[in-house]
Amino acid sequence: MSDELYADGVGEITITGSIVRIDFVSLSPEERDGNNNPKAVFRQRVIMPVDAFANSMDLLQKALNGLVEAGAIRRIADLQKAPVPEIHREAATANASPNFN
Repeated sequence: MSDELYADGVGEITITGSIVRIDFVSLSPEERDGNNNPKAVFRQRVIMPVDAFANSMDLLQKALNGLVEAGAIRRIADLQKAPVPEIHREAATANASPNFN
């Protein structure tokens, strides 16, 4: 059995020289922000050399393209091009990640 980590997202990516640090975050069940929404809190850090990071980004881009082609996610730019009835615009935008403009 191997250790697994669930993350709601990446909090920060820091590049120092030839090292990349990726901080994973998840929503806290206890901590809240000013709007009473769960705060994203640090969970774990992955540290790798820049060449490994670059190779992983290529693999992640291929996975992202596959998700877009399968219709699992849509890019915001694609949503902005497609005519969406005003009543459904918020719901359509809610399913798009701001990371893929």
